[in-house]
Amino acid sequence: MPIFNETLEDYVRSTFGVEDEALATIRREIPRRGLPEITVRPEEGRFLQFLVAVCGARLAVEIGTLGGYSGTWIARGLPPDGRLITLEKEPAYAAVAREHFALSGVANKVEVRIGDAHGLLPKLAAEGPFDFVFIDAEKEGYPAYLDWSEANLAPGGVLAAHNAFRHGAVTEPSDQDPSVEITRRFNRRLAEGFLSTIFPAGDGTAIALLRSRA
Repeated sequence: MPIFNETLEDYVRSTFGVEDEALATIRREIPRRGLPEITVRPEEGRFLQFLVAVCGARLAVEIGTLGGYSGTWIARGLPPDGRLITLEKEPAYAAVAREHFALSGVANKVEVRIGDAHGLLPKLAAEGPFDFVFIDAEKEGYPAYLDWSEANLAPGGVLAAHNAFRHGAVTEPSDQDPSVEITRRFNRRLAEGFLSTIFPAGDGTAIALLRSRA
């Protein structure tokens, strides 16, 4: 019988996902600066940092910067000479994120590129292959972002994608919202084509390993 619940989630957060002052400030500032309060939770951020470190990533891509909270966790998982390229459509969000990357001490590792990811990613491909990709943008774009990631991740590279549960809607057959159905198909594609699973904290983070291109 499953026992994971909010109490255990709080335990994981308070034991493993402890924020330093910079991260706590960034998370508070995101809604205060008028950005949507949709960033990852601290335990999800720690999981991203862990994934980046354990796969030995040196070059990472984030699709959806928002206020720089998840990007800070990712950048902290990179080695000193590692690099994160993070893509943000909204210039105002990108400006806030740059401030936050400086606050958290990772600005030297992070490059924020402004524009629609669907237009930026084809140009970015020439700078790969990449070791780690994190997707946390509009759900309708997830299939295209997965196509790009599959083509541009190095063998042994890791893909992570936020909101894999869609707040529980993926398990509700009556919920036929297009974005929910896209998430269901995205998850099935990962399950069938990759060594993959879902980290079940928060709204779920789907993770997949690209083993080879054969």
